[in-house]
Amino acid sequence: MKEKINKYINDVNNIVISNLEEANSFKNQYLGKKGILNQVFFEFKQLPGLEKKELGQLLNQLKTLAFSKLEGVKNNQKSSKHKALIDVTLPSNYEKIGATHPLSKVKENIVDIFKKVGFSVAQEREIEDDWHNFSALNMPQNHPARDMQDTFFIDLNPDKLLRTHTSSVQIRHMDIHKPPIRIISPGRVYRKEDISARAHCIFHQIEGLYIDQNVSFSDLKAMINYFLKSLFGKDLKTRFRPSFFPFTEPSAEVDIYWGLESESDYRITKGTGWLEIMGCGMIDPNVLKNVNIDSEKFSGFAFGLGIERIAMLLYQIDDLRLFFENDIRFLKQFQKAF
Repeated sequence: MKEKINKYINDVNNIVISNLEEANSFKNQYLGKKGILNQVFFEFKQLPGLEKKELGQLLNQLKTLAFSKLEGVKNNQKSSKHKALIDVTLPSNYEKIGATHPLSKVKENIVDIFKKVGFSVAQEREIEDDWHNFSALNMPQNHPARDMQDTFFIDLNPDKLLRTHTSSVQIRHMDIHKPPIRIISPGRVYRKEDISARAHCIFHQIEGLYIDQNVSFSDLKAMINYFLKSLFGKDLKTRFRPSFFPFTEPSAEVDIYWGLESESDYRITKGTGWLEIMGCGMIDPNVLKNVNIDSEKFSGFAFGLGIERIAMLLYQIDDLRLFFENDIRFLKQFQKAF
């Protein structure tokens, strides 16, 4: 039987398969149900144990060789088919490259400005609960922000929602870390808004939080002025107007003087030259109490702004929807910007 197996090995080595018909013929002859390999294995089973030990390796060599021969034919067929589909006279097909998204550029720039004065970045979940998104931030049950028209609730569950601001990150951070705290929290937020050139149901915020002993409103003003002048230029004029936010007291809106040098300036500032840019305020003692921070010992401030609004100003973009369309022509404009 050893001579027979060696003969088959030699035959397989010498067989040349040049087309699919010959491949099928080889498969039926050697690997088919009534093929040579099955016949040899049947005879092999009838042998005594000592002969099996001697011939087993040789038989496996025949089996491997037969399958390899057939597999080689299949690979050659695929390769030939693939080559036939390639027309080397056609222009090359290259992937078009855009650039870093303008929102990412603005966010990174803002983060760098605050990192220079000791702020670290804190990020958290986008699916939130009522406590971290509303209640801990001093928002009573009847606050307008809880209206179903503003908030995306998940499965109509009032305790499971898409966060409406990144202030929830600050609450979670204060739950774990004790003062001094100095963080910024950039991220995506969600509100029920009609999508237009000036509004979207998805947008990006970056909020800041600073808590320590003897923090005052003067510290807040100094920090905001430092940030805005770093972003827009040292000659920038700013002003603070009294406002209301449930989680800060006192609260303020911050405006920058954008100027009236063009028709666009008149339009976006409504003819005043001043443009609202962000909100801020001293952290309400009730918020500190909700996260077990002693409001008699510690005080702090918080601020927040929309990244899209800053990007629209810096890049003179007049349609918010462009940020979310991923149009390569739009993104390519920012390869060297900023």
